[in-house]
Amino acid sequence: MTATIQASSKRYYSPEEYLELESAAEYKNEYRDGEIVPMTGGTTNHNQIALNVSVALSIAFKQQDYRVFIGDVRLWITRKRFYTYPDVMVIYGKPEYFNERKDTITNPQVIMEVLSKSTKAYDRGDKFKAYKTIPTFQEYILIDQTKIQIEQYSKTANKRWLYREYDDEDTALVFNSLELEVSLLDVYEKVNFEETESEENGEA
Repeated sequence: MTATIQASSKRYYSPEEYLELESAAEYKNEYRDGEIVPMTGGTTNHNQIALNVSVALSIAFKQQDYRVFIGDVRLWITRKRFYTYPDVMVIYGKPEYFNERKDTITNPQVIMEVLSKSTKAYDRGDKFKAYKTIPTFQEYILIDQTKIQIEQYSKTANKRWLYREYDDEDTALVFNSLELEVSLLDVYEKVNFEETESEENGEA
C-alpha cells in the first residue's frame, strides 16, 4: 500500500523520518533541512527530454568510466541536509552511496534539470546554490521544455562559474567537464512544443 507524505509548515522531520516516509510515498518528495516538500509531476515533454539526454550520454560513454542516472536515483547534499531527485546525473567512476543506500548517491559531476513553469526559478536559484556545495559538482545544465533553449554553468575555479546559453537547434551542447558534445536536435527529438502549454497548465 502506498501513501502520500503530507508536508506541514509546522512539522520538521529528521532525515531518517523522511526516508521512512519516502519509502512508502506514492509521489516523490524533496527533503530540505527538516521540511518535506512534494515534487511536481513531470510532463511528457519533460520526460522525453530527460530520456533523450540520458540515452545520448549513455551511448557516448560506452567503454568509459562514467555512469548516467535518471529520475529515480536520489541525491543527498550533506552540507545543506537536502535530499532531491535530479532529472539526470553523470558520475565519474563509482557511485558514492550515502549510508550504503543503493538509491542515494553523493558524488555527481554533472546535473541536468528540465525546467518547468512551476520550478524554473527554484532550479536556477536555491537549488543551484545547494548543488554548488557538492565537492564533485562541475557542471549544471538547465533545459527549457517550452522552446529550444539550454543554459549551462561550468565551474572554472572556486566559486567561479562560466555561463553559456544555447538557442539554435543546429548547434551542439558542449560539456566542458566531459569533453563531449550532444546535438540540440538530439536533446529535443520528439518534443512537441505545441503540447507544452496545455501540459504545464495541468502540472501539480
